[in-house]
Amino acid sequence: MRRAERLHALTETLRRSGTRGVSAERLAREFEVSVRTVKRDLDALENSGAPLWSRPGPGGGYGLVDGGSLRPVTLSPTQAVALMAAVSAAPDAPYADLAAAGIRKIMDVLDPATRAHAHELAERIWVQAPPAPSRATRSALEEGMAEQRVIRLRYTAQDGVTTARDVEPVLFASTSGRWYLVGWCRLRDAMRWFAVSRIERARVTTMACSGHTVDEVGEPPENARPVHGGGGVTRSAPTRVPGTRTR
Repeated sequence: MRRAERLHALTETLRRSGTRGVSAERLAREFEVSVRTVKRDLDALENSGAPLWSRPGPGGGYGLVDGGSLRPVTLSPTQAVALMAAVSAAPDAPYADLAAAGIRKIMDVLDPATRAHAHELAERIWVQAPPAPSRATRSALEEGMAEQRVIRLRYTAQDGVTTARDVEPVLFASTSGRWYLVGWCRLRDAMRWFAVSRIERARVTTMACSGHTVDEVGEPPENARPVHGGGGVTRSAPTRVPGTRTR
């Protein structure tokens, strides 16, 4: 988990602890870092303006000052469950961990009656989600895409051939129930589709991408579209998967 993501998750954990607070040792276990790292993160949060409090001694810990959390939001139980179902059904989607943290954040600030109704309704929805890639691999792909840096992959194609290659990430695409990283492969000097489930390892390099665009990927089918948080869709996202385009 990148430090920026950990700081965000740390803030959420502190907020959720309420007046009880949480110890540095527990935070270290939860985020799989040292106590020293946790205390550095807490200092960084406080320096950034987060309203932290600390209580020394046995039973002490850290928390957020009352009023330092989100205001209640207006959301119906069915809207809340729709968000939970979407995230639960796609744990392999890009940035799924951050989406799940966002859902927990929303649920926490709902009024008690709405939250209870949403949890009751959620019990009536079952999902059998696909296994997600390792957290390290997903973090590298997400970071490379967000920061537009070259990703070094170890990839095993459908025919069993394993290669190491540098890829400039262009887009994530979901088609036929699978997620793909689409990018410019420096080994093949061409645009390629990589099934995320076949990426064995991934590491973000310091090299910047050279500027390949979504338009270079190809013409998408009519029903393909980008993820969009607003009211309309501005353009389509390619989801056509060439049969042997990872060689």
